[in-house]
Amino acid sequence: MSRKKTLDEFTDRELRLNLYMTQAIILGVSLILGLILFQSAAEWRRLWRLDWEPVLLLGGGAAVLVVALDYMAMKLLPEAWFDDGGINERMFRGLSIPHLLLLTFIIGFAEELLFRGILQTHLGLWLSSLIFAALHLRYVAKPFLFAFVLSISMLFGWLFAWTDNLLVTVFAHFLVDFIMGLHLRESEGEHKGGE
Repeated sequence: MSRKKTLDEFTDRELRLNLYMTQAIILGVSLILGLILFQSAAEWRRLWRLDWEPVLLLGGGAAVLVVALDYMAMKLLPEAWFDDGGINERMFRGLSIPHLLLLTFIIGFAEELLFRGILQTHLGLWLSSLIFAALHLRYVAKPFLFAFVLSISMLFGWLFAWTDNLLVTVFAHFLVDFIMGLHLRESEGEHKGGE
């Protein structure tokens, strides 16, 4: 019987592969739940509107707010409150800009599809946000990180409820992850998790 690998024994590439597999599972769950919960394709299509003004202004504005709050918190609060074991740094370390764009788009699309498009439309804002935060397992034992992820989920959920447009939250989620990924990619080696 083989021993289970610890997180430290995974290469950065293996961690990213696991992230891609997780996003594929999220997309699969979304497809299955969408087929079960939505009455028609028209009901599904109603969630997607290519209306650039709210996508760019509201989605982009929400992303800038989240990133600004995160940077302020990192400056004002103890570093230990943000320690996720270096996983985020390892996920983004060494990625090319095109790869970072692809990865963060997939994450934003898959997670917003499931948590806002499927779960929020059927379970409501609070429950879908709690599920979103709880599924970020590495943050559950970190009260600040868990509260921050829950707050972001609530913000994105409120934004979706207000605009009734998944493209707004997909763009916001993508932009937050992309900007934070750029920061982590650029700061490799500066933090204790960098090699």
